[in-house]
Amino acid sequence: MAGPFKRQGVLRAWFAALCLTFAPVAADAAPEVASFTLKNGMQVVVIPDHRAPIVTHMVWYKVGSADEPRGKSGIAHFLEHLMFKRTRNLADGEFSKIVAENGGQHNAFTSWDVTAYYQDVAVDRLPLMMQIEADRMVNLRLKPEDIASERDVIIEERRLRIENNPGALLGEQMMAAMFLAHPYGIPIIGWLPEMQALDYRSTLDFYAAHYTPSNAILIVAGAVEPDEVRRLAERTYGKIRGRKVEPRVRQQEPVPVAARRVVLEDTRVRQPAWQRAYLAPSYRQAGEGTAEGLAVLAELLGSGTTSRLYKRLVIEGKMAAQAVAWYDGMAYDYGRFGIYVSPIPGGDADAVRARLEGIEREIDLLLADLLEHGITTEELERAKRRLLASEIYDRDSISALARIFGFALATGQTVEDVLSWPDRIAKVTAEHVMDAARAVINPPQSVTGLLLPKAEKAAPDAPAADAPAADADAQGEAAR
Repeated sequence: MAGPFKRQGVLRAWFAALCLTFAPVAADAAPEVASFTLKNGMQVVVIPDHRAPIVTHMVWYKVGSADEPRGKSGIAHFLEHLMFKRTRNLADGEFSKIVAENGGQHNAFTSWDVTAYYQDVAVDRLPLMMQIEADRMVNLRLKPEDIASERDVIIEERRLRIENNPGALLGEQMMAAMFLAHPYGIPIIGWLPEMQALDYRSTLDFYAAHYTPSNAILIVAGAVEPDEVRRLAERTYGKIRGRKVEPRVRQQEPVPVAARRVVLEDTRVRQPAWQRAYLAPSYRQAGEGTAEGLAVLAELLGSGTTSRLYKRLVIEGKMAAQAVAWYDGMAYDYGRFGIYVSPIPGGDADAVRARLEGIEREIDLLLADLLEHGITTEELERAKRRLLASEIYDRDSISALARIFGFALATGQTVEDVLSWPDRIAKVTAEHVMDAARAVINPPQSVTGLLLPKAEKAAPDAPAADAPAADADAQGEAAR
């Protein structure tokens, strides 16, 4: 259930290319959005869309793994799982049963900054969804015996998603290398020793501290009107007494002084990769034009077959099968700007390493050229058109819109910030892009990661029966 929503994706890029080919892009196709706040402090956002009699109902809590007490990593995600247990009014598992019996789908996810719960249902089932979601906001009833069983579930989830995935392991290590002090360096799912120690009392304390209307945002998108949602919200969530929530205070990251490098070799690697991430401002932190400039920079640098990285590494150099750039600014504190390259397959471990080193040299040359000579007007306008086309695609999906608004509002932006994004992209100049590039593409702000295959070693011959067990202690440690 863990994992943040990504604004960029393959389908979105495909739609952007389609729009460029067949249709002009308008920057003013903004959805109608209403926003108000209940007396208990809960913000409500309504996005009407009457094309189908369905609705997405989401509750976002402004708490994620970066808000966990020190030594309790994973507790935000752990609580997310436990929220599907019983409440004062619902038996164990009844929440999920009610959603299914009413033809809906539901799930939840945790990120560094938010925890969100959602249901996609027919519009006439919205009152029921509000009723049961409001119930578990304050009436969760955990038992001590719930802890061990659900703790085993999240530990198994970590094993499947992280421990068994070399790419995920590398990403986890890169985040830890980038964030020396800030909690973004701690994995959302948690470090295993701390997950194993999660307990009943700490989980209840975390729930009491953060799950309250004044720390939540309700997003309703679909075949509804604002007045209708207001009445329903006041009748359900509005009856809950709001509690004071302590402001987010997180350890800030020191000024980076050295580039960092992480190399992971693993016999399970089937698809090697080269990647680099730069510390960057988030949407909330960025000054005027900076986040927009970084978004455009990522588009022209590594999105589609006309991008600089793709042409240099895939088409001309024939060194890579994939080359992309990205900017993730949807965070309360720091954002990241990154490059990911997948090399062409073939060769042994040494050949793969040499290929990745060649890719890295080409990328460094490409970035140096960008910083020295800037970008062309044609690149700028093409990138802006693609971004605007992508925005139109996102706004065509009620669930995608609900997630965009939820992440934005929970990380310090406003409704107006989201609605004005296309206009701000349309106004981006080459100077905005280059100012952002010079501020972010800076070696001390970077972590470079290499994912490499590791050759299997043949098993050593067994020692003779009377041979001294010189490495008995080491073997015993490895076996535990």
